[in-house]
Amino acid sequence: MAKRMHTLAVTAALLGGVALTAGAAETLRIGWAQTDITPSEPVYLSGQFNARVSEGVMDPITATALAFESAREDEPTSMVLVSCDLICIQGDLRDAVRAHLRRDVPDLDPMAVLISGTHTHSGPLATTHQRHHPVPKPVGNIYGVDLGAMAPADYAAFAAERIAKAVTEAWKGRAPGGIAFGLGQAVVGRNRLTAYRDGRSQMYGPVNHPDFSHIEGFEDPSLYVLATYTQDGQLTGLVLNLACPSQVSETSMKVSADFWHETRVELRRRYGEGLFVLPQNAPAGDQSPHLHGNECRSPGRAAGRENPEVRMWRLAGRTQREEIAVRIADAVAKIRPLIEQEIDWDPILAHRVETVELPRRKIPESDAEQARAEAVKYRKVYEKLMADREANPDLLHDGRWIVKTTVAYRRMRWNERVAERF
Repeated sequence: MAKRMHTLAVTAALLGGVALTAGAAETLRIGWAQTDITPSEPVYLSGQFNARVSEGVMDPITATALAFESAREDEPTSMVLVSCDLICIQGDLRDAVRAHLRRDVPDLDPMAVLISGTHTHSGPLATTHQRHHPVPKPVGNIYGVDLGAMAPADYAAFAAERIAKAVTEAWKGRAPGGIAFGLGQAVVGRNRLTAYRDGRSQMYGPVNHPDFSHIEGFEDPSLYVLATYTQDGQLTGLVLNLACPSQVSETSMKVSADFWHETRVELRRRYGEGLFVLPQNAPAGDQSPHLHGNECRSPGRAAGRENPEVRMWRLAGRTQREEIAVRIADAVAKIRPLIEQEIDWDPILAHRVETVELPRRKIPESDAEQARAEAVKYRKVYEKLMADREANPDLLHDGRWIVKTTVAYRRMRWNERVAERF
């Protein structure tokens, strides 16, 4: 691929809903699998500018695979959906999974395996690609200092092998089944940008400010649900597509799947421990699960009283993550009886891939000049902090020093890369 071009893989899975009738063909085969991808040692947690080294595990992180195979004579097709409790799936992790599959499952097209992340900010950093230099150690290339945690490349190798095994298990375990789908509503995300009368917008900005104008953008409570069933109509799994990243606990120092952990627990409490749950983070724009300026809309809040939404969590005996889980599970419960009227045993399953070449943005010289100046500023900060550590090695264990140093390094490299691209 040309250096100035990116490749975009465009995929589409089309599942048509048709009411089951006597004697209908049963051409769909379905397989599920789940695997634990929780690290057994400290890792770098992704999702913040500064480095965070995990201090344990709040709850397990998983990879869930759902295999589809259609035996329709007109269009035989197969594909596997995979969801991981990670911030995103970078190309090198995806390619490592596909390399395992080419060796272990030769009858499955690796390009038909679509892997996504739930965008948890408490999952391990998983990358083998070294974009940042010149610090020689793999983790130093990302944060500018080695904090003694598992290298992201090592975690990526660990996760890739386990994800591939889940895909293999789902593919080999496929059996005749059916699907049903529908649309529910679960309020999870809020637009996090507050707009003010002077034209600026602020992430999580207060709305009780005298210059408050409006919440900048759209909020989407849609919950798209795809359910799978055995031949005798037993529910086996749910694909849940929600326009909100899982980042309630985004500043935590522990590995966590965030609210999808509580959601799995709640759904399995209702529908059985064997239920598979595959979450998908739909395009969410600036939606976030956090309370922000919206929490100030209540007059009681201005008087220093308890936030009304937090109060309702307390009265219900739930955390915010548990409340989100209940909202999602309630939405599923509401639509499940409806969609089960139209379980489809003979859907049209299609998977298409196109490569679209897109030109990279051309950086103007003014941006490059500004980036160079910012890079010089942050380099001075970074080098001063590293010099302080040379004089006082104990700073390597000082959380404030770690935050300042890793932020300075990453902002330095951020701006240097802008100039390099120019």
